[in-house]
Formats: sequence, structure tokens, C-alpha cells
Amino acid sequence: MNLPFFQTPGTVVFVDDDPDYLESLALVLPPHWSVRLFVRPHDAVAALRADAAAWEADAQAQQQIVDQWRRQGTPLVPQLLAYWQQNPQRHALVQVAAVDYSMPGMDGLQALEAFGDWPGMRMLLTGQADEQIAIRAFNEGWIQHYCPKQSVDMGVRLVQTVLRLQAQAANRQAPIWRSTLTPFQATLLRAPGVAAQVAQMANQRFVEFAVIGEPFGLLGRDAQGHPGWLQLEPATGLDDLADLADDQGGASGFGALDDLREGRELINVDLLRSLNSAERPRMRTAHELGPDSALLAAWFNLPAPFDQPTTGYAHWLAQQPLREVAL
Repeated sequence: MNLPFFQTPGTVVFVDDDPDYLESLALVLPPHWSVRLFVRPHDAVAALRADAAAWEADAQAQQQIVDQWRRQGTPLVPQLLAYWQQNPQRHALVQVAAVDYSMPGMDGLQALEAFGDWPGMRMLLTGQADEQIAIRAFNEGWIQHYCPKQSVDMGVRLVQTVLRLQAQAANRQAPIWRSTLTPFQATLLRAPGVAAQVAQMANQRFVEFAVIGEPFGLLGRDAQGHPGWLQLEPATGLDDLADLADDQGGASGFGALDDLREGRELINVDLLRSLNSAERPRMRTAHELGPDSALLAAWFNLPAPFDQPTTGYAHWLAQQPLREVAL
């Protein structure tokens, strides 16, 4: 399992000339998905072409965060928190478009091609007679997946496929955040089993997150907008971390420095520095990652006032129109 360096909920588009089929999808798709339904492919083409510009603007907003950090030393954590708070429309970005192949006037492949440079993931919905066309389209890179509409477990397969494609679409922004890592940090995250563990820990708490290198960790928010921090610490840096904690006066209590040096606990000194917080550093239980335990992780809440929830995905979704077929 690969670790997404950037993940955020987005929107899924379905295009089918059968409004009854689209209405059935509206009922069975997970309620926490943002979904748009189009019965006319030309309408979907217009929407996705406009969406391409929104994708570019969002990527530029993220790149600006990293540029500010690299050129001016502006810390990443407060910038990322501000980006989440100020850009709720990122959830409207269409991450996956699932298009029926057999439509009059414009078939599914023609519609997908007409999307132009829209950067999301393309999926074809096919009938039994269209399967060979879908296989050829997949093999030639025109689509990222296809889903037979006639399969018995079509609903389950569709949901599973869209989830995978959504993660891939969001991770298109991964190079922006990967660039904040040192080569050593990137190597640690590529170690066997580490990526899967970090991804599992993140997805248990967050609906959106980014992996960053300074401080080293994963900053995320849950659906209600509550932020959190998963600190990542190389085992080779534990002595330095303990010395830093000793200097800052954050490792109080019998054996606290030993707990840091031996990897039983971590301390959030670097996080507090990045937020310019005067809060006293805190220690939390460390979890070993990977078979050789070369990387450790610990959960931390953010200090006040950064710990307060801001408008999250659930609130944004509640403000969206009901799922209705665009006739």
C-alpha cells in the first residue's frame, strides 16, 4: 500500500443517458460522498472543462504554501491550516468521472476525451457488449478503470473502485508535499510496511491530510474540521530529540528523558515551534513503524488556538444541493 502524501474529499460525477439508473445511484452511493449526476454528456463536458481550471488554481494555492516555506521560511503547519479553512470549495473538485459507454450522440469514450486536460480519474461504465471496448481503452491508457453494469455485485464494485480512484486523484498533488521531505525522510516512508501503517493511522482519524517534512509528520482534519498531528520521528534522532526537550524544559518527571531516548515516548517541541506557540511541550506514547522500528509515530493535539475546529467537509457537504439528476 502506498502512502498518499496528500488526501482530501472531492466530488464524483456520473454520466448516463438513463435518468432512472442515475436516480438509483443517488440512493445507493454512500451518503458522505459529494455526487453530481448528468443525463446529458455535453453538460458533463462543460462542467469538467471548467473544473480543470479550478484544479489548477487549487494546485497553485498548495504550491504557494511550499514556496513561502522554502523562500521565506514561513512554517508549513499554520499555512496548511489556513488553506483548509479558506478554501472549502476544494471539495467541489471532481476527482472521478464515471461515464456510461452506450449513449446516443456521444458515447462514453468520446465524452471522456472531450473533457480535455481535466486531471481527474476517468472510468467507463459498460454493458456486456461493450466490455472489449473498455478493455482496449484501459490498455491504451484512455481510462483508469471500467466497471460492467451487468455484474451482480456492481454496486459494491463501483464504490470500491471509486474510492481507489479518488485516492489516486487527490494524490496527484503529492509531489508538492513530497518536495518538503528530505531524502532520508522519504526513504523512511518507503520502508516495508511503514506506508501502510501510516496510511491506516491517518485514515482512522482524518478525511484529509498532508505529509510534510518540517516538522516531520502528518497534519490532518476529521470531517468536522478538528485538526490533529501525527508526529514522525526517526529512531536515529531520538538522542537529539531528548536533548532538545531537555533544553526546552518539556521532559519533566522521573525517567522522561530516558523514555524519549529509548523511543517509548515522543515530544512535540518541533510542532510548537512551527506554530510559535508558548504552550509547554507534551509527551505522548510512541508507536513503532515497520519491522525494524526505524521510524516512530505519536499522536498530538494542536495547541490553542489552533486546536479549534474550522469548517470541515461535513459542513460543506451539508450545504450542497440534494442529489438530483441534471435533466
